[in-house]
Amino acid sequence: MALAMAFVGEAVPKARTGSAMGLLGTMSAIGTALGPSLGGILISGAGWRAIFLVNVPLGILALLLVHRCLPADRPRPGTDRAGFDALGTLLLGLALGAYALAVTIGRGSFSPLSTALLVAAGAGAGLFALVEARAAAPLIRLEMFRIPALSAGLAMNALVSTVMMATLVVGPFHLSHALGLEAALVGLVMSAGPLVAALAGVPAGRMVDRLGAGRMTVAGLVGTAAGCVLVSLMPARFGIPGYIVPLAVITAGYALFQAANSTAVMTGIGQGERGVVSGMLNLSRNLGLVTGASVMGAIFALASGATDIATAPPESVAAGTRATFAAAAVLVVVALAIAAASRALAARRPAAGEA
Repeated sequence: MALAMAFVGEAVPKARTGSAMGLLGTMSAIGTALGPSLGGILISGAGWRAIFLVNVPLGILALLLVHRCLPADRPRPGTDRAGFDALGTLLLGLALGAYALAVTIGRGSFSPLSTALLVAAGAGAGLFALVEARAAAPLIRLEMFRIPALSAGLAMNALVSTVMMATLVVGPFHLSHALGLEAALVGLVMSAGPLVAALAGVPAGRMVDRLGAGRMTVAGLVGTAAGCVLVSLMPARFGIPGYIVPLAVITAGYALFQAANSTAVMTGIGQGERGVVSGMLNLSRNLGLVTGASVMGAIFALASGATDIATAPPESVAAGTRATFAAAAVLVVVALAIAAASRALAARRPAAGEA
């Protein structure tokens, strides 16, 4: 997944980067929409092992496509081949593993073990930074975070991914318990989000190419925030349309944000750092998803006031949904503030250089 954006940065002209990023978003959304439905068919027909075995022929097909379609790597003069940062990689892996465990094993509450794991994650991140500052060939050059577009893009990516996880974690509970939908209909309604993202991906990429990544990043964030506000304000009596319409607004805004933010980050990076930056974008998104699964789930459970969501009354579940998406809207507003600060900083830099 990380290499896909690196290939775009290397193979696609800058003027068409937005369209390529939008197409990547469309294909990702199609896979997201097809995965649960095809997985359900495989499980019901051939058992749960089939969802893993099917990846064998798909992997072989992907390997053949890579061999046939991707150009061969060519040695580049001056390329840094000082070695691989094994210690930094180990510390980063341990820190990320500790963080992932800390926000998942507590099931919405912080136990002493969760707290200890969070402390370990923080210590691991600090040690990682120290090692990277002294490494001959660091996994991540810390100077890269001085680039406003990169640091802001990573922060916004994590925040928006945290918000999007609310649609996956809270959405099914709202549909099944607040609206009383059967499991099959819940899956159908949930597929509306990926469908909108798939349809919006390519148009969003073209808008980025024509109107600029900075403007479209803000527009995507505004759309995502507006959708979250709609979910938090619409009462349960509006039924399925009262959830699908805001969900469509959220996912359309997210598709535009992803295309614009990825374009802004990748076009400002040198050729030798595209792979690392692509990986960092994926890492920030996954950190947001992990955090969202825990934090948004905890907000939902707390706001619903129920010890067991499965037996909670519809009114409590609806209240939890409204509170969760109100918090999500606040997170998107924070991302908008980061976008504004990044643009202001970028605008002052040329003036400072001229002075």
